Amino acid sequence: MRFFSSLSLSSCASCSCSSRRGLTSSSSSFTSSSTCSRRRQNRRRRRRRTNEKNAKTTTTLISNDAKENNDNNDNDNGNNNNNNNSSSNRRKEPDAIVSVKLDQDGQRDYPIYIGSELVKERGDLLRKHIKGETVLIVTNETVAPLYLEKVKESLLLSSSSKSLRIESVVLPDGEEHKNLDVLDLIFEKALDARLDRKTTFIALGGGVIGDMTGFAASAYQRGVNFIQIPTTVMAMVDSSVGGKTGVNHKKGKNMIGAFYQPQCVFVDIDSLDSLPEREYNSGIAEVIKYGLIRDAKFFDWIEQNADKLQKKAIDRKSLVYAIQRSCENKAEVVELDEKESGLNVRATLNLGHTFGHAIETGVGYGEYLHGEAVSIGTAMAADLSFRLGWIDENLQTRTVDLLKRFDLPIEVPRGSMTKEKFMDLMAVDKKASQGKMNFILLKGDLGGCVFTGDFDQTKLRETLESFVDGRISR
Repeated sequence: MRFFSSLSLSSCASCSCSSRRGLTSSSSSFTSSSTCSRRRQNRRRRRRRTNEKNAKTTTTLISNDAKENNDNNDNDNGNNNNNNNSSSNRRKEPDAIVSVKLDQDGQRDYPIYIGSELVKERGDLLRKHIKGETVLIVTNETVAPLYLEKVKESLLLSSSSKSLRIESVVLPDGEEHKNLDVLDLIFEKALDARLDRKTTFIALGGGVIGDMTGFAASAYQRGVNFIQIPTTVMAMVDSSVGGKTGVNHKKGKNMIGAFYQPQCVFVDIDSLDSLPEREYNSGIAEVIKYGLIRDAKFFDWIEQNADKLQKKAIDRKSLVYAIQRSCENKAEVVELDEKESGLNVRATLNLGHTFGHAIETGVGYGEYLHGEAVSIGTAMAADLSFRLGWIDENLQTRTVDLLKRFDLPIEVPRGSMTKEKFMDLMAVDKKASQGKMNFILLKGDLGGCVFTGDFDQTKLRETLESFVDGRISR
């Protein structure tokens, strides 16, 4: 008994049972030891189950927190720098992509990206169309303070642009600067920066910048790639698409140039927020043109949605559609007749341009915006078409009324042009052939037109006299 009493009783470290240490031969000690072991195992199992349950709960909570962070990112427009991963998962996609198809093998085809926040969010889209490691951004003194640094930042922040070298040249703004002297500033910058044949030129601006940059790209080292980032309605819906590039000469508009296609066109409608209303409306003249010459349903749609396309109350969804449909029309024509061949399909895009170019040259480059001159020319073309009996009075009236809804001019300024001046300037128009002046005139139902010089010339003189004297038939 004393032997047993001399043994110390101790509490098991892992349970509440008491065991006699040192008793290895006693059956009672074996029973007590195995009981303790089972209890320890049971407790370990319970702890394991509890830990697994807690782990699942923790994962769920983390997921919920991440969801809350994502929701917060939706509200802060991506300004929270702590949530870059969730922001990158919600890349801004273009609202529309229009393809310009030029070859059966697709080697020269290119996309037109249309949407909001593309410059800010999608530098990667631009970057994939830049073949080399150097870029020359050509812009003007009006656009540069607004968008030049944004384009640079977007390109450099895109994941694959680490080694991209970006140069820029800022030109004076305006149609009066669309000439060979100013064009040479682009070449000087490219040569000073030692840009090679893998360089990409980027046109950041309106139609003037796009035309000059494209022409410079076609000639620099016998041709380098270029990209269009149009910032005006006119450039978005017309001049940036189709590859017409060039400069003016004192004796004629766009008389020196080349057909040279871009790698892509990047239409960010946010750039129109800073565009003056006059320039915005100028571009709408080209939008209306597509409906008149080939897309009657589109013309009807513009009439019905004119209020939504007003600069002061733009409906962005309607604006995107107007740009998209215009680009689709332009792309379809370019696909059929890229370089204005004998088919004369592409020439139909010049509705109002024969008269309009004469006005721009005769009044002086810069006095009228291109779209304003085209608007007057379109009114003159509708007048001549009506005088020839090719359209009814209703279509002529609808044409003029829709132009007026966008505050576009429809009259030749008194004293600025004469009939003889019109005739002289139109005789050197690019559409003239073998001494004969050719015009795009409306014919038949809405959406129909012809390219011709075969008509009663006395009706042309009547139209000129009417507009020069301020006696417009409508």
